[in-house]
Amino acid sequence: MNIKLKTTLIWIFSIIFTLAIAYYQRMTGPTYPVRGKAEIGGQQIKYKLIRSYNLYDDAKVTVMVPDTSIKGEIKLRRYKSHDSWQVQTMERHGDTLIGALPHQAPAGKVMYEVTLIKGEQRVLLNERPAVLRYTGFVPGYILLPHIFFMFFAMLFSTLTGLVVIFRCRNAYLFTWITVVSIAIGGMILGPVVQKFAFGEYWTGFPFGHDLTDNKSLITFIFWIIALVVLKKNRENKLWPVVASIVLLIVFLIPHSVLGSETDFTKEQQTETTN
Repeated sequence: MNIKLKTTLIWIFSIIFTLAIAYYQRMTGPTYPVRGKAEIGGQQIKYKLIRSYNLYDDAKVTVMVPDTSIKGEIKLRRYKSHDSWQVQTMERHGDTLIGALPHQAPAGKVMYEVTLIKGEQRVLLNERPAVLRYTGFVPGYILLPHIFFMFFAMLFSTLTGLVVIFRCRNAYLFTWITVVSIAIGGMILGPVVQKFAFGEYWTGFPFGHDLTDNKSLITFIFWIIALVVLKKNRENKLWPVVASIVLLIVFLIPHSVLGSETDFTKEQQTETTN
């Protein structure tokens, strides 16, 4: 196979692979809505239960239920707290049942269950409580470039690993692009997103255990090493491939897992002590 064809195939695969990873990131993770279907009174109800909210009022949990004889109930309490469960009746607005989750400061979480009721029949929509996290509002001019550069890094990380393995050109250039993309997307814009969302620029190592921050740091370190190694020896295969694998592993971890969250049990313990 000639170099031109090989390079073209690598580009095509890398683009498709990056789009697949982007789709995977969108569909997984603790902030993606809980979706499903339930049947009550011979009717099928589709639902989408939100798990992230970035405005400054109570989060609205909505379920479209045209049958006005069907009522709704929402059971809730703060996540990681000693709170007792509260049960609220959902309000009906036209075809929609609406429940409100009490607003929390950024990183505060509320867990909840939704039950539909028709006569004596009760149907629990989510067998496991959904957990909603409140965040601060992140402007699009910050969030969109952050997302773009992180997936741009994924694209060129994949390209670098493949061109090294298949002995194609531009490995050093692609490594530079990967490093710059991670630096902008993860190490500069990432902390800015964190500041808007949770009030802190950095909650990863050594100041905390935020997995999102730590993932950016780990990938950046590995790609810096790959860049330094390639600068000294353009024939080196090990570190670019290792760095590509590390970044792939990081992207396979659903976004926002082990992210910032408030532990209300500690606050309650302090209040009890005082």
